[in-house]
Amino acid sequence: LQPWKVKVTLNIKICLSCHALSWARAPAGCLNFNCMLILLPVCRNLLSFLRGSIQYCSRTAARQLDRNITFHKLVAYMIAFHTAVHIIAHLFNFEYFMDAQLNRNSSLLPFVLSEIGNGDNASFLNPIRSNETNPTIVMFTTIAGLTGVAITLALILIITSSMEVIRRSYFEVFWYTHHLFIIFFIGLVLHGFGRIVRGQTEKSMNVSNPLVCADHFEDWGKNDSFCPVPKFAGNPPMTWKYVVGPMILYVCERIVRLYRSHQKVVITKVVMHPSKTLELQMKKKGFHMEVGQYVFIQCPSVSRLEWHPFTLTSAPEEDYFSAHIRIVGDWTQALYEACGGDKTEPQEAWQLPKLAIDGPFGTASEDVFRYEVVMLVGAGIGVTPFASILKSVWYKHIQNNQEVFTKKIYFYWLCPETQAFEWFADLLQSLEGQMTEKGMTDFLSYNIYLTRWKETEAAHIRVHHEAENDPITGLKQKTLYGKPNWDNEFTNIATKHPGTKVGVFLCGPPQLGKSLEKQCLSHSEANVKFIFNKENF
Repeated sequence: LQPWKVKVTLNIKICLSCHALSWARAPAGCLNFNCMLILLPVCRNLLSFLRGSIQYCSRTAARQLDRNITFHKLVAYMIAFHTAVHIIAHLFNFEYFMDAQLNRNSSLLPFVLSEIGNGDNASFLNPIRSNETNPTIVMFTTIAGLTGVAITLALILIITSSMEVIRRSYFEVFWYTHHLFIIFFIGLVLHGFGRIVRGQTEKSMNVSNPLVCADHFEDWGKNDSFCPVPKFAGNPPMTWKYVVGPMILYVCERIVRLYRSHQKVVITKVVMHPSKTLELQMKKKGFHMEVGQYVFIQCPSVSRLEWHPFTLTSAPEEDYFSAHIRIVGDWTQALYEACGGDKTEPQEAWQLPKLAIDGPFGTASEDVFRYEVVMLVGAGIGVTPFASILKSVWYKHIQNNQEVFTKKIYFYWLCPETQAFEWFADLLQSLEGQMTEKGMTDFLSYNIYLTRWKETEAAHIRVHHEAENDPITGLKQKTLYGKPNWDNEFTNIATKHPGTKVGVFLCGPPQLGKSLEKQCLSHSEANVKFIFNKENF
């Protein structure tokens, strides 16, 4: 290469190095901040305490805590992004450090800086101390390099196993790899203790101003020079200051969970529904719930490490709490068999598996009772929170509870298969009969939609269509086919209830949530207002 090309290339590398250090340090600061936040949204008991305290001041603020998993994911995305930028920037840094050792020219500032500390090896700047090594060796022989590799591998495994397709199909993979966060945080705290990023000491800067002395590096340390050789030291580790607080909170959280897991849970009844849905009715000393809440269930005979969330389907007024568990994976299948689901004869109480319960958690969906008119929309298994709500509202009415403000409930259930109707139809049949006895047939209007069906089912439906009860659910209200015309539904409700606020509650897919939120906005007028509340479940 011609001399001018060498000089241009060197200047470009110097420029890249200067910026690369900034590009490495800035994301490192962002990483520290985000790693401080990442554990807080998964401290379930802390969030439950905060929710109970904040809702007395502001229900809207309390509702934001129900977005904890969304916030957790956003913080994780930022950690992944800043990690990638941090790694790429340091690759440029190490390339520049290596070039500074290889280009052994005393007329070049990078080489002069690299030679500092060769004697005492205390005040060096360049972490690559010899031209006979390479960045790969440094990566696997320093604290920063080893912990950086461990952190990166742990983060890659955590993020890839968190994808929805893996989480739904191989939940155990997601569960176990997520616990690599322990390695991640240990590596994170130790990462800075190698002090590989170094800077000029404050004392040295007072006698050797870098802005002035950088242009006179060839005279550093000479008798007639006003610039002594600069002294360098590693930057002290700072990450532990960010994460020690959240780590202590998380340890306390796990201690509380461990204590709760040892509290006795009694299974009082097991119901095997035809649609491979297992209903567990349980009792636990000191257990108090509200509608719409959920618990985490552990079955030690299946797995001592796995906890799975299930929405409570019982009402607070009942003397037990229950969960309906759909059999869709290895863990639920093992629980189903442990409870005798694969046996023809009933299980004795002593044969039932031991369970551990953590909770209840989530928003206590008391907001339902703040509206005179309520729309409940459930899709598939997402109907489970509404079992608790419908039961509770009914109990409050038959007990003549004067605090019940709700006068009308519109219930919509969208389901792709007829088998899923079986367990919930029993509850609706019971409510239907009780409302007829009490003369409250106008209190609950329910619309059940079958969104997909087979030809054989269609033929059966046509034959029995004129029957008094619906051939699918057994209810007097006939099943509808296809999807609701939400524009018509909202228009009809707005016409029937002028001058009211209508609470719209959804437990279903995001696409349906966007559609309903749009309808709420478009149909809210001066005489009626629709309030969308997806976050409550």
